[in-house]
Amino acid sequence: MIAANEQIFTYRKQLKSKLDPMRYEHSLSVSFTCVALAMRYGYDIHRAELAGLLHDCAKRYGDNELMVKCQKHGIKLTEGEKKAPAVIHATYGAWMAEHKFGIQDEEILSAIRCHTTGKPEMSILDKILYIADYIEPRRNKASNLDQIRYLAFQDLDQTMYEILDGTLAYLKKKDVGIDPMTQCAYEYFKGSLQPLKQ
Repeated sequence: MIAANEQIFTYRKQLKSKLDPMRYEHSLSVSFTCVALAMRYGYDIHRAELAGLLHDCAKRYGDNELMVKCQKHGIKLTEGEKKAPAVIHATYGAWMAEHKFGIQDEEILSAIRCHTTGKPEMSILDKILYIADYIEPRRNKASNLDQIRYLAFQDLDQTMYEILDGTLAYLKKKDVGIDPMTQCAYEYFKGSLQPLKQ
């Protein structure tokens, strides 16, 4: 466990020197929220903490810079990602987690890769990170955040549906690019769940 803790502390130090203070605080908050959800659902705490800590490691770069870096490293971007560049930090972040931080665990890399869009058939860690990113203590924009935070500790799938539903409504209202993967994830969860009664 000492080695695991040392790994976390090393990554924290690296991130603190690279990310702006608010992004670093967000990364810590997401990692702690991932741990709490992992405890609740019987998932490996260390892996959850790593995914949460590293999920925004590529956020030090702007959207255009991320596109250039993806091209440089041969990372293929989908048309959806190109139309909604705000999600690209997840794709490049997974690459960075593997190549800069030495993460070989595909579950962690997958969670980082899909933490902005979600996807059909998400693993438990995929869901934990996606939800933790939305409900962490520093977040305060969503109108139903208290309800979502409560639900997160009751039912991961229902929480995924509610967040995806709200996210799509928000993006459509803003009239910005939406990665089709978000819509696919929404349809997947919608297929087996019903919205909460208001």
